[in-house]
Amino acid sequence: MVRVSGTEGYGKTADALVEQYEGLTFEHVHRSTLSLLPTPTARALDIGAGTGRDAAALAARGYTVVASEPTAEMRANGQRLHATAAIEWNDDGLPDLAMVRARHAPFDLVMMTAVWMHLDAEQRMRAMPVVASLLRTDGVMTMSLRHGPVPEGRRMFDVSADETSALALGYGLTTLHRSQRTSVTLAVGVTWDILAFRKV
Repeated sequence: MVRVSGTEGYGKTADALVEQYEGLTFEHVHRSTLSLLPTPTARALDIGAGTGRDAAALAARGYTVVASEPTAEMRANGQRLHATAAIEWNDDGLPDLAMVRARHAPFDLVMMTAVWMHLDAEQRMRAMPVVASLLRTDGVMTMSLRHGPVPEGRRMFDVSADETSALALGYGLTTLHRSQRTSVTLAVGVTWDILAFRKV
């Protein structure tokens, strides 16, 4: 099976990651940006949706939700765990998101939780105009950037908030929020940058 670049290590550990991901609430993980989210019934895209925790929480709040997850094992767990949630799942991923771009109009909210740092520099340059094009004017994009030891078998890059904000600005995305926090899973040596942007 051909893996999307950046998803290395997730297929083998998908079942083990379910407990870790689903053990954290949407409200806790996104507490610093909750006030920036558009009003429910808005259209939301969860890129790298994993087990569907965030997608399901958005659906429960009344959003129209599309979940994009390129790792088959993660997607299968998400569809099983959140079978009753109103989520449209797609086998699609960055940097191109070809399926999402072909099938969906712009979104009011785009979320990338622990996703962007899996892309190398060239992929990030390709991906930013793609995600910007998927966001309607005045829409909000949130993302988190992981810093620290890379788990065995994974591919991650230490991407700075400064670089990300500058790249986003070039495609009409202004920074709304920027903060730092320690790992919500108490992983040793891991910190996160939390970012939110608005399309102007």
